[in-house]
Amino acid sequence: MSMQATGTFEVKLMPESLSGIAEKTGLGRMLLDKKFQGDLEASSQGEMLAFRSSVPSSAGYVAMETVSGTLHGRSGSFVLQHSSTMTRGVSEQSITVVPDSGTEDLAGLVGRLVIIIVESQHRYQFDYTLPENA
Repeated sequence: MSMQATGTFEVKLMPESLSGIAEKTGLGRMLLDKKFQGDLEASSQGEMLAFRSSVPSSAGYVAMETVSGTLHGRSGSFVLQHSSTMTRGVSEQSITVVPDSGTEDLAGLVGRLVIIIVESQHRYQFDYTLPENA
């Protein structure tokens, strides 16, 4: 069944050291700690690598995060894979559920999440499907 979950989330970013190989590349590494509210009641933890260009509002990041909680009342966890860029303020996001990462009631979850930031508030729209027997 195709579904859509919406709500808000809070995120804490904690800077971390890069590996010796990457420390002079201009990359940044962050730990992620999120709390989701709304149709997705969950917490997540993960890691992000990012780069901010010298051109204002141009940047990119990749991240992996494990989300645990309830999605429209179904309990379990899943992993989100991020690959997003911003070109002079125009963002392009690819945030998808890693195939076969869903557990418990979320086994077989497939989906795409979009982050929407308005006036410093983080919102999400998560379009997803679950197998009929889930």
